[in-house]
Amino acid sequence: MKEIFNSYFDNRELSWLKFNERVLEEAEDNSLPLMERLNFVSIFCSNLDEFFMVRAGTLHDQTLLKDGKKDNKTGLSPSEQLAKIAARTAELLPRKEKAYWDIINGLKEYGVEQVYPDQAASPEEAHWIEKYFTKEILPLLSPTVVDKTHPLPFLKNKELYGGAALKSSGSKHIVFGVVPLTASDVFNRIVFLPSERGKIRFMLMEDLIINYIDKVFPNFEVCDRNIFRITRNADIDADEALYDHDVDFRDVMEELIKKRKKLAPIRIELFARQSTIDKELLAKKLGLEMSSDFIFVQNCPLDFGFVGDIRDKLTDKTELFFDHRTPQQPVMVSRHESMIRQADNGDMLLFYPYENFGAFIRLLDEATVDPTVVSIKITLYRVARDSKIINALIRAAENGKDVLALVELRARFDEENNIGWAKRLSDAGVTVIYGLDSLKVHSKLLLITRRIGNEITYITQVGTGNYNERTSKLYTDLTLITSDKEFGTDASLIFNNLSVGVAVESSSTLWVAPNCLKSRVVEMIDREITYGKDGYIGIKMNSLTDIDIIQKLVEASKRGVKVELIIRGICCLVAGIPGCTENITVTSIVGRFLEHSRIYIFGKGDRRKLYISSADFMTRNTERRVEVAAPIKNKAIQTELLAIFDTMLKDNVKARVQQPDGTYKRKERKEGEPLLDSQQFFYEQAYRSAEATANSVVEDRRRTVSQSVGSSPKTKNEAVQSTKTVVKPKTVVKVKRVTKK
Repeated sequence: MKEIFNSYFDNRELSWLKFNERVLEEAEDNSLPLMERLNFVSIFCSNLDEFFMVRAGTLHDQTLLKDGKKDNKTGLSPSEQLAKIAARTAELLPRKEKAYWDIINGLKEYGVEQVYPDQAASPEEAHWIEKYFTKEILPLLSPTVVDKTHPLPFLKNKELYGGAALKSSGSKHIVFGVVPLTASDVFNRIVFLPSERGKIRFMLMEDLIINYIDKVFPNFEVCDRNIFRITRNADIDADEALYDHDVDFRDVMEELIKKRKKLAPIRIELFARQSTIDKELLAKKLGLEMSSDFIFVQNCPLDFGFVGDIRDKLTDKTELFFDHRTPQQPVMVSRHESMIRQADNGDMLLFYPYENFGAFIRLLDEATVDPTVVSIKITLYRVARDSKIINALIRAAENGKDVLALVELRARFDEENNIGWAKRLSDAGVTVIYGLDSLKVHSKLLLITRRIGNEITYITQVGTGNYNERTSKLYTDLTLITSDKEFGTDASLIFNNLSVGVAVESSSTLWVAPNCLKSRVVEMIDREITYGKDGYIGIKMNSLTDIDIIQKLVEASKRGVKVELIIRGICCLVAGIPGCTENITVTSIVGRFLEHSRIYIFGKGDRRKLYISSADFMTRNTERRVEVAAPIKNKAIQTELLAIFDTMLKDNVKARVQQPDGTYKRKERKEGEPLLDSQQFFYEQAYRSAEATANSVVEDRRRTVSQSVGSSPKTKNEAVQSTKTVVKPKTVVKVKRVTKK
């Protein structure tokens, strides 16, 4: 069995590192604007931070349990996986360094230069730098000398520190000095040097402090100096903690967040421009029992939180950035008609970030004041920090609506944010629940219930992405809005079950994990297997790790079924292996926007079934979360989704194709084939559609004016003027809310 596993399985953690390598490739791409490449360097590093905190942290914990259980796909033990992670990371970091310095050198042509304090352009600049440090920074520092009477201070997760090997006069004994280098509430991360107009010369605060660290420890000789950063394990089991508490879940999560900040170190990063580092000695001085394989020495900044400050200084240099794009009016939505009325008239599909998130906000805003609306229920996983959705829910509660919000407090790294929203919603009169003890609620589900006379009607929204205005401009996602009664009935069942802490056992239309999503997926794959070479499966998602689904897809491939997978991130299935997965292709698109939408396609022609979903095919999604997949019944929307999927398969700019050895290569462009960047194509399409719609509205109104009989010149002019205001970008159109009779 192990030999079979090795043939078509890839390890989850190593597959993730391959994904992050694809992010790094964007930073290395000379065709991209320089500041966008720098942003990809930052994303690569923040991705790696989370990977070590969560995934490497989990494996580290498993090694403490007699090396834990082995990976069920590749047979690797936790310690073996950690060794491979360390080796692969060590291979990627030099590429990150090279990409960073290539970008920095390229920025010199635009008058942007990073300098070190010992690289002053003139004696006057050197004097300014030293004076700035002495007067503005030195008084704010809090150094510590670690010796028998002074213990090592707690080192915060992902914070930068200066380390110095110190020797007092007349002594051969070396002590270790530590000073925090970042304190955003005290001083800025970047120091901008006085420069001539049009030029930007900057230093990073850590470089400034470490250069003058002899002034920080004036009574010692500085024998060595370095900048270091600790990454701590952040893997907390909230469910396990619940079993030991009989208190409010919010209180449990607040305690766990505090605990996370103090968990065991997993990784040390070092920047040693002015020294040669003895990694083992440093770990010993820091009191950390850690393999040297997880101490990474780098020749570039260890934290890229400063990138935003540089961007803000360069907004006038448009050639350094992607072309500006603005989400457009959704094709299936009229800005001049009530969203509730439009939902009554037919299904609507929204496609972010190409189309505006505002249409969904409009729907909520209407529901807060519509007299027929009796309740609004929603699941919240991640929301924006200044959330219009939260504000709408509060207004609805204040207007006497029955509002229920399930706030998932276990949304990793958003726990504090969600705890705050839960308190605010609760204070405003919203019924707040936290979901099931053992299951995260990851679904993106909204139910608006109305009473019209004696009839109960629903508007249901099912999405692939979070209710977050900020990420809706950065992530590709889909939202379906429908008044289909079957959707509403199932959604009502889901919320009723969540309210009493019970998972949905069965549903008629929506697929609901953990009990009735994976089984439906397997059934649909089995159905296509019966068609053999006439079978078809197309799936777009973020990750594929579920071993049962993988084995079903392999079975389908062996029976001749064509399987096309578009997977941005982790893929534990290796495609293209002769006699095994030869009928499967895996495409990954990494570009300007983060691919986040999930689309399931089963079959061809009349038997074709399409779904959008919040669920990836990961075991955590299919078995340990509440997820929702929705069938697409509307023919026009089916056509739209198929076109989206097909366009992404044809991408030959940002697409990488998985090879039979598990590596990824950029898709080869056939001779004479035009370049196709699917994300750019979708935005251009959205612009064209919005322009066509605006022109159509103008033409309709002009036609109305020309057909008017007996209109005075004044009335006609006013009507013509109204057609002009329609196409102004900032025109605000008041929506007339219409109640269905």
